Amino acid sequence: MMTRPRLADVKIVGLYTGKIVVGIGLLMLVPFAVSMIFQEWAAALDFVIGMGACFSAGYLLQTACQTQRDLSWMHGMVVASFSWLVAMVLGAIPHYLSGHFGSYLDACFDLMSGYTTTGLYLLQDLDHISYGLNMWRHLLTYAGGQGIIVIALTFMVKGSAGAFKMYVGEGKEEKLMPNVIQTARAIWLVSLTYLAIGSLALWGAGMLIGMESVRSFLHAVWIFMGAWSTGGFAPQSYNVGYYHSGFYEILTLVIFIIGSFNFALHWAVWTGDRREIYRNIETISFFITLMLTLTITAVGLQQFGIYSDAVAVFRKGFYHVASGHTTTGFGTMAARQFITQWSPLATIGTIIAMAIGASAASTAGGFKGLRMGIIFKGLIQDVKRLINPSTAVVPVWFHHIRDTLLTDSHVRAAMLIVLSYVGMYSLGSVLGIYYGYDVVSSIFDSVSAGSNTGLSSGLASPAMPSPLKVVYIAQMWMGRLEFMSIFALIGFLISTVRGK
Repeated sequence: MMTRPRLADVKIVGLYTGKIVVGIGLLMLVPFAVSMIFQEWAAALDFVIGMGACFSAGYLLQTACQTQRDLSWMHGMVVASFSWLVAMVLGAIPHYLSGHFGSYLDACFDLMSGYTTTGLYLLQDLDHISYGLNMWRHLLTYAGGQGIIVIALTFMVKGSAGAFKMYVGEGKEEKLMPNVIQTARAIWLVSLTYLAIGSLALWGAGMLIGMESVRSFLHAVWIFMGAWSTGGFAPQSYNVGYYHSGFYEILTLVIFIIGSFNFALHWAVWTGDRREIYRNIETISFFITLMLTLTITAVGLQQFGIYSDAVAVFRKGFYHVASGHTTTGFGTMAARQFITQWSPLATIGTIIAMAIGASAASTAGGFKGLRMGIIFKGLIQDVKRLINPSTAVVPVWFHHIRDTLLTDSHVRAAMLIVLSYVGMYSLGSVLGIYYGYDVVSSIFDSVSAGSNTGLSSGLASPAMPSPLKVVYIAQMWMGRLEFMSIFALIGFLISTVRGK
């Protein structure tokens, strides 16, 4: 029997959702300042209206839902999933007011794509939008990579048991520090340090190819945000291909591969344990699956003889496979070339890379290397059990920050999430085929949305049917939060109506 949530439960959810919404309003101060610096008065007004909506809604929720109770696991999960929807609707206000979207749904699509570090977009005339709007788009991916719950936790004075439950509800589990508030600040310390270093490197690369100083700096910051967060947003419609620079591409490649690693791995390396890089099950799994998917793609490209030399294969084949595997979504060619120029085998190699994704508790999406490694070790364990006497104990260990004994519950949990992803990818693919798109394009863009990648075969566009846009929004949301908090929200809503 389901128990109907009490008013006190609703208040807890409303209180913490309000805190997160206020955090989104505070984020808008950055693009507002950029708009003021460049005298983009219309864009500045858009952000004033957006901040007003966020602050009003956030403080209203906190005032109406005052409570001293802490969050339970259920509350933490519901807050994590529900707050993303509220943040999407309110955060889309400056987007829609900019006049670059055909509908409010399109603006919400881009917001969810930014928060979830996906990179698909329905914005029109990207090459001529304001500096303020471009800053907001890229800040969304950068902040979304850390997580909007992490944003809220960063500004909290002290932590609680409930704070950790919200943190886990956003698809993270590792605590870098003893306190979850300190963990959130450690994540920002890592990200901001890399932001400074990466932006300077990209700024120099931009100057080398002849970009004007201020423009080169802004592009450097935005491209770094898109790469580090594995978000894939870029200030130009031709994405990274706009720069026509092999050096620029190599820099972004390095940044998004590093950005796709687990924050706990970064922290371990920062605190002196550099062996973690080659001992961690996720880095091992990532490089194995990267080589396998690259081989599939390279063989597919060789079939058609599309690229004549190794440099071209690297700049097109390896770059896009790595971009897909890290779920970044940066590209150096037009979207339709995946379908019109690449062989089906090469495209399938990229689809598999996107579906697998990179590290858990990182900015990346997909199955995650941790789960792939656990499932593979579980398979090895079952094979050993078959060839050993039935009374034999077959212990198998895996290393992820610490050595852990593999149990059936580890394998079962990993398989459950992987099967959930497969079901989600299939749903979007079938719907795309239903609306008349070809099979490969439907699978490609569905996997891209669900794995939070952002590469597109050209299907994702303002012209696609509204139901497909809604499904892609749901896929991006579910894929980023890894289902459990979504299931908790659905259960909360059902029990509100049907509970006793």
